[in-house]
Amino acid sequence: MSAELKTAAHVTNHGNGHVTVTNFAGRAHVALNDKPLRANFRRAMDGLMAKRAAQFPDAGDLAKLRARGAAIKERALARLPELLEQLEARCTENGIKVHWAETTGEANRIVLDIFQGHGVRTVVKGKSMVSEEMHLNAFLGEHGIEAVESDLGEYIIQLAGEMPSHIVMPCIHKNKMQIGQLFAEHIEGQRYTEDVDELTAAARRVMRARFAEADAGISGVNFAVAETGTLVLVENEGNGRMSTTLPPLHVAVMGIEKLVETMADIPPLLALLPRSATGQPITTYVNMITSPRKPGEKDGPQEIHLVLLDNGRTRVYADLELRETLRCIRCGACMNHCPVYARVGGHTYDAVYPGPIGKILTPQIAGLDVAEDLPHASSLCNACVEVCPVKIPIADILVRLRRESVRPSASQAVKGGGSGWTLSEASAWTGWKWLNAHPLLYRMGTGVLSALGHLIPPSMPPLKAWTSVRTKPKFAAQTLHQLARDKGFDDE
Repeated sequence: MSAELKTAAHVTNHGNGHVTVTNFAGRAHVALNDKPLRANFRRAMDGLMAKRAAQFPDAGDLAKLRARGAAIKERALARLPELLEQLEARCTENGIKVHWAETTGEANRIVLDIFQGHGVRTVVKGKSMVSEEMHLNAFLGEHGIEAVESDLGEYIIQLAGEMPSHIVMPCIHKNKMQIGQLFAEHIEGQRYTEDVDELTAAARRVMRARFAEADAGISGVNFAVAETGTLVLVENEGNGRMSTTLPPLHVAVMGIEKLVETMADIPPLLALLPRSATGQPITTYVNMITSPRKPGEKDGPQEIHLVLLDNGRTRVYADLELRETLRCIRCGACMNHCPVYARVGGHTYDAVYPGPIGKILTPQIAGLDVAEDLPHASSLCNACVEVCPVKIPIADILVRLRRESVRPSASQAVKGGGSGWTLSEASAWTGWKWLNAHPLLYRMGTGVLSALGHLIPPSMPPLKAWTSVRTKPKFAAQTLHQLARDKGFDDE
């Protein structure tokens, strides 16, 4: 590892040849030097941006649709407590059992209790970011229950032992050569190939057996309709439908913000989500689940459970500005258009939710003391804001979180608020304030910098962070006032 990287990063040497970089800046340096990774992302992001643009040819129509999507989510959030109670009542009437979890640990325990009560040993999972937030697979594995991802992308990263690098396309960071190698290593009897059809067929063979044998299925929820108690899932592969239909038991896990008020709210959101995510007019499958299998029906689970997860969301909800974070419909458009994410990839964020939405959601859920560097991992270029289908002001919230991170520790607006406050930085800004508020001090200070600033070594704070990636600034030999006097202007 280079000296420059060590300067920029927090580095842990484990003594076994492995080095862990523990902050965003250091991980970004590593990613920027990974040529295959950058090529994979560049190719994928270019394609996704072009497909999205083709789906929204009329700027006026797009603006109206985005405004409608934002209004739908805003209206649901404004009534969130009562709508959640309505959802519970409707689901219960429909035969769906509803559970409430304040923390991920509580949610994991609820799922485990359900499975143990039914003697479950094997589980198939549809794609679910909330289950990633819970680290559910690992938790179930610790208790002797095997959970297999049925989404192709999730299955690939499960084989690789990695986290998703994108909330819609979890293995977007891998190319067909890397996937071919993974399948040859982990799927019995599978030869190495780069043929995409053959790789897909290999995964299908594995999944078909898993679907038939599974004791239970797990899914996420894209939208839940309070009016009818309906769980809406969108997907392209059919694995979500198989995971929620074939096993006799279905457990859905959902963040409490995924709620909408009426069924009429679903079509506008379905017009936004797939177009924004993958450039499709609609996904291949739209699944609406309202009840377990009824008498006379030929398929469907015999029992459905819905786990509603808080995990810090009510804290976010309590702040009117930060609440806008909860409008997110998990399309990933902000990632696809982010110049930072496109160059360093999702794993650089070291979080379940990467990219622009992750930079505002993760610090609020996990705490600024855990993810203080993420709000700063942005150029504030506003590309994410321009494409967000529900008009989340991501850049404004990033600035707010930066401000919260350096407020005195008594600030409770955000979990971990004030964790970035340091006496040295606070003193520097206090000095800057006094310097600019008192003309005599200002003239003395600028005079000293003009005369002696060139003597400050570039490796010395406060220049060290600047010069690690930039040339050392040159201080002017004369102040603006001196230049004005030399030109004959009145100093006053």
